[in-house]
Amino acid sequence: QVQVVESGGGLVQAGGSLRLSCTASGLTSNDYNLGWFRQAPGKEREAISCINLKNDNTYYPDTVKGRFTISRDSAKNTLTLQMNALEPEDTAMYYCAALEWSWLIVQCNPEEYKYWGQGTQVTVSS
Repeated sequence: QVQVVESGGGLVQAGGSLRLSCTASGLTSNDYNLGWFRQAPGKEREAISCINLKNDNTYYPDTVKGRFTISRDSAKNTLTLQMNALEPEDTAMYYCAALEWSWLIVQCNPEEYKYWGQGTQVTVSS
């Protein structure tokens, strides 16, 4: 059974940085995508960054490109999201999720992801 657990959220001032971590267990191969998603109150869940474990290809939407970086430690099955230049609009609950995926492209549609963590709150003050 795949399980993902996030950590590292908190309160930060605009312009600051935070690092989120996600530990994924139960992965039986590299045929997975791992991703970070967020949801603010009253808004739909949106993709932040995803990585294909077969080839380490990544995806970022324009809203975070150049500010956020996804990386992984395959030995520890840990996924990290480094968030820099944070803005109040980045305030949301952040989720890590896993998808069993054998294709080489990066899938970052949250509706496709099956395994979700409990989320960690990120609040950016102005």
